[in-house]
Amino acid sequence: MELNVIGAKPVTVSEAVFGKEFREDLVHQVVVAYRNAGRAGTKAQKTRSEVNGTTKKSKKQKGGGARHGALKAPIFVGGGVTFAAKPRSFEQKINRKMFRGAMASILSELNRQERIVVVDSIGVEQPKTQQMVARLAELKASGRVVVVTENASEPLYLAARNIPYLQVVDVAALDPVTLVGADKVVATVDSIKRIEEWLA
Repeated sequence: MELNVIGAKPVTVSEAVFGKEFREDLVHQVVVAYRNAGRAGTKAQKTRSEVNGTTKKSKKQKGGGARHGALKAPIFVGGGVTFAAKPRSFEQKINRKMFRGAMASILSELNRQERIVVVDSIGVEQPKTQQMVARLAELKASGRVVVVTENASEPLYLAARNIPYLQVVDVAALDPVTLVGADKVVATVDSIKRIEEWLA
């Protein structure tokens, strides 16, 4: 199959990467796993054994109402937590084949919905926000835009960093969450070929 390139001849790409059937279940699983891998999992609470305080019996056994020992018990204010949360990992195992399949599925759906804009080059050589804004307007790319290049240069990154909802990534840093949330994906021909090599 072919992808239209603005300002150049169409580029031939693999049907397995840009024409694949959309697998919602697979994409959902990979996106959830990717987001969970970024969770800190550092929540920590103290049990009654970890709360600082005495374990001495708080009052005499009889004549004072309810019988109780230490004030570090969970029923008292300032006491420990019954099922205290401890640091944990939210990581889910996703094998390489599943990840690549989900990425190809997302790219294929973006292509079907005409949300991928392929260009010969981004055309921003200087770190000027004005140049980037003009280029995006020329490409009719609005909303949440992801610019994908083979290697994101510093001038391109600097030109884009002050524009809201615009993200510049290279192929090595491409992830499913970024692609799913994009209204438009502006990619260079070189990055398309690199993605094809990676996912084919």
